[in-house]
Amino acid sequence: MEYLKFCFVFSCWVKFAISVYSTETPQAPVPIPKERLLVLTVATEETDGFIRFKQSADYFNYTVKVLGMGEAWKGGDVGRSIGGGQKVRLLKEAMEGLADQEDLVVLSVDSYDLIFAGGPEEILRKFQQVNHKVLFAAEGLIWPDKRLADKYPSVRSGKRYLNSGGIIGYAPYINKIVTQWNLHDNDDDQLFYTKVYLDPLKRESLNMTLDHKCQIFQNLNGAADEVLLKFGTDRVRVRNTAYDSLPVVVHGNGNTKMYLNYLANYVPNAWNYEHGCSHCDDDLVDLSQLQDYPNVLVGVFIEQPTPFLPEFFQRLLTQDYPKDKLKVFVHNNEVYHEKHIQKFWEENRNVFNSFKVVGPEENLSQGEARNMGMDLCRKDTTCDYYFSIDSDVMLTNRQTLKLLIEQNRKIIGPLVTRHGKLWSNFWGALSLDGYYARSEDYVDIVQRKRMGVWNIPYMAHVYLVKGSSLRNELKERNYFVLEKLDPDMAFCRNAREMTSHREKDSPSPESFHMLRPPKGVFMYISNRHDFGRLISKANYNISHYNSDLWQIFENPVDWKEKYIHQNYTRIFTENVMEEPCPDVFWFPLFTEKACDELVEEMEHYGSWSGGRHEDKRITGGYETVPTDDIHMKQIGFDKEWLHFIREFISPVTLKVFSGYYTKGYAVMNFVVKYTPGRQSYLRPHHDSSTFTINVALNNKDTDFQGGGCRFHRYNCSIESPRKGWSFMHPGRLTHLHEGLPTTNGTRYIAVSFIDP
Repeated sequence: MEYLKFCFVFSCWVKFAISVYSTETPQAPVPIPKERLLVLTVATEETDGFIRFKQSADYFNYTVKVLGMGEAWKGGDVGRSIGGGQKVRLLKEAMEGLADQEDLVVLSVDSYDLIFAGGPEEILRKFQQVNHKVLFAAEGLIWPDKRLADKYPSVRSGKRYLNSGGIIGYAPYINKIVTQWNLHDNDDDQLFYTKVYLDPLKRESLNMTLDHKCQIFQNLNGAADEVLLKFGTDRVRVRNTAYDSLPVVVHGNGNTKMYLNYLANYVPNAWNYEHGCSHCDDDLVDLSQLQDYPNVLVGVFIEQPTPFLPEFFQRLLTQDYPKDKLKVFVHNNEVYHEKHIQKFWEENRNVFNSFKVVGPEENLSQGEARNMGMDLCRKDTTCDYYFSIDSDVMLTNRQTLKLLIEQNRKIIGPLVTRHGKLWSNFWGALSLDGYYARSEDYVDIVQRKRMGVWNIPYMAHVYLVKGSSLRNELKERNYFVLEKLDPDMAFCRNAREMTSHREKDSPSPESFHMLRPPKGVFMYISNRHDFGRLISKANYNISHYNSDLWQIFENPVDWKEKYIHQNYTRIFTENVMEEPCPDVFWFPLFTEKACDELVEEMEHYGSWSGGRHEDKRITGGYETVPTDDIHMKQIGFDKEWLHFIREFISPVTLKVFSGYYTKGYAVMNFVVKYTPGRQSYLRPHHDSSTFTINVALNNKDTDFQGGGCRFHRYNCSIESPRKGWSFMHPGRLTHLHEGLPTTNGTRYIAVSFIDP
């Protein structure tokens, strides 16, 4: 016994010594040539997901063979229940001719919801390191039979359960697996592979294992929080933070399709910080090379009172696109806006190819109206594009329609945002209940720090849809009505998920009961250009005669564009200001539209004071130098007018009265009316202000004769005021002045005594 123990110890020592002192090193396995890797995938239709899969495969030069293209799908609704057996049957047929190629490695993957993040060399190297003949993708959730969970081999670390969306192995071994298939096309493929794998004898004889730590396959279902983007100089990778791995194949299985769409906006080379967007110029439509411009149906939707609607229509009119190629469909749900639409139609009735209005008397819901607009294009075979736009979209880019058509997407919208806010017309992600969630890149896209064309889960307000898609992938009716969702949410869900439906057009009774796979039409948002903005419809009070005047708070940019003189900013850059009398400054302030609407508002109110000394509107009830006027406060415009003073008068004050910082406060803000029959002039007086502004609201010689202002101390008169221009002059001490007689017509001016 002692002798045997000695022999055993001695032999162990010899083996150890040989291993330590031997100069020979183990031979690394010979790398498998990338030419010996064949990718097999099943796709019966060229969906957007399949096209994306092919693009990622082509980027890495994979050899791909597509199985089942053009064949009727009989594999069930795999997105919502068991099915997919057709994939196994097609793979079985394909492997019959490959079974004897012992050095061939077959990679079987899904295609509609899968992309490559690495190349053939990497995937083959990682497969060799596993040292098994067949490797299945793994995931942390078990499907479709949870009762099989206990039969899985336990793992110390990593994903435990098989996923059939990714399989890699040597051809003879893959063939031995799929030859066992003897079920139907609508039976479950994953259950089949699971049962093969869980058989201990088969698992041993076929040398199978799972990719427990996502070295090759990354299934996103149940693992989205493990994954983040890793930006490199040449391309972007997906990194699994749980196992510190860089998966080669990324699979958006289960309910992670939208998360895959997000990742694919970057992976493998769609966008990075070095070169920006790589695919934005792929497959562009060159409009200059077309014989004629495409026909576009423009659907305009006015579903609630909307500020600046006349300006909205003018921007539509100024789109740089042949108007004979545009048909316009308008759904107006607001009686208030009928006057605006009528005026636009009367002025432009012969501009467009056609102009159809459906008004509030039709009593259509939003969903019904939007379905109607889309159906008009769907049924018209000459309709190349359908452009849907809501009345709260201000397209400041005249090239918007052309730019969207050029991008050549089935559904694409221009990014529009609310001024000064992160509110936009798209969502970067969805919450579990299908509502808004902020994606990691949302803010950068909205602020255009990352510019490109982005696959997103939800859009609204404005988008372009190909007419051919409406007659094919999107041919079903009633897209805008779904459960209790808003119409835009219903449309987006129907487009991206494409709920499977019966093949009603099939003549075969058997195929009538077969379900097609989801289409998953991708929706894109482009922020490659500054397209425009969204205006706010909140707090829009239509009780005024000209309600847009009150929008200085809610929509300051549109208010400024409509009401502030186009040369106002030149006051500070080119010195357009004039000084007709000492310390009397004259500058452009209001547009003609602002002047007209302010006068209309006052006349609509109608209660002019009559120029009497007794005035209950002011403190003390007595006006020493009365005018025939209406106060801004009387029409509920005082708050807006004071804000206007702070925003547009205060900067001018600082320029002309150097060193004086106005409080921008005024008690007396009013519009004065001069007529020969009521009050034609104003006697000499000082204003109760530090300085005064006096804005001409109509035109001399056109609307009235006479008028003007005379400053006594300097014996200087200004007798030809310009409409929309303002005087600014000191009030209390130095500038005694009078209003010169209006001899004919009616003269209107807006006055403020600032810093009383």
